Parts: sequence; structure tokens; C-alpha cells
Amino acid sequence: MLIRILDPATDAGLLPGLAAMMVEAVAGGASIGFMAGFDQSQSLDWWQGRFAAAARGEMIILVAQDDQGVAGTVTLVPATMPNQPHRADVAKMMVAARAQRLGLGAALLSAVEHVAFSQGRTTLVLDTISGSTAARLYERCGWEKVGDIPAYALMPDGAMAPTTYYTKRLA
Repeated sequence: MLIRILDPATDAGLLPGLAAMMVEAVAGGASIGFMAGFDQSQSLDWWQGRFAAAARGEMIILVAQDDQGVAGTVTLVPATMPNQPHRADVAKMMVAARAQRLGLGAALLSAVEHVAFSQGRTTLVLDTISGSTAARLYERCGWEKVGDIPAYALMPDGAMAPTTYYTKRLA
């Protein structure tokens, strides 16, 4: 398994795999911002926007690849305000169904933490559905739960769900 920083100038060939993984995640019930019926075309459009944002330096997308293609991704979104040069958000972490329960989620977190630290980003924040598999992963990986917001996010089927915020201080 290879985890690396995506290069938006040369990695356009990864777009279909990233889009398919996201469609699979939403269809599987992942609350990553999209509703049931989210399709490959919509996902491609979304990813093209992320590639453009990465090309502008607004975010850093990490991609995990195996012999079958895209296996996972996570994004680092550095804060842009002058009083936040030390902070970044971790967003849109996904692992393809075929690669789940193999340690890839923890490896992606470790990789994004390394990238953040190398850029002087020492306070990280992320959120996920309370009590989810992802929440348990973040806690196992040393992320500190800082609070819950009830009825914060919609699941792909429209059900309301609470969200938990986590932080991790890198040293």
C-alpha cells in the first residue's frame, strides 16, 4: 500500500477511482456530505473542484493506492487566518470497502498528521458521526474528543445524526 500526496497536475487519472470510492462510501451510509442517489458524475465534479483547490494550495489531498487502484484518501485543510498558522482541519477521510479493517484508516491518519507537522500545523481538528466506526478509529489513534453537537448532520438516507469533534495536538 502506497500513501502519498496527490499531485493535481499529474494525477487526473485517479479521478475515476476517487469518485467511485466516494460513491461507494455514500451508498454504504457514510455521512461525508452527500445524500443517497449521489452518483459518479456528481462525484467526479466534486473531486475536480478538490483538485483545483489543491492546485491553488488550499488543501493537501493524500491518496492511498494498492494494486487495484485508489484504496483511500484524506485531506488536510490548513487554516488561512493570520492567527491560525498552527492549525488545520482533517477532512473527507475514506477507505474503499475492499481495504477496510486492514489498518489503512490508521495509516492515513498517521500520514496526514506527518504532513501537517512538517508544515508547522500542530493543532488538528476533525469531526465525524458520533459513535461511528470512524469515531472509534480516531479515539484509538489518540485523538481527543472535545464535544458533541446533537442533530448536526444528515445521513445519506436523511436521518439526523449527532457529530463529535476531535482534536489532536502534534509535538
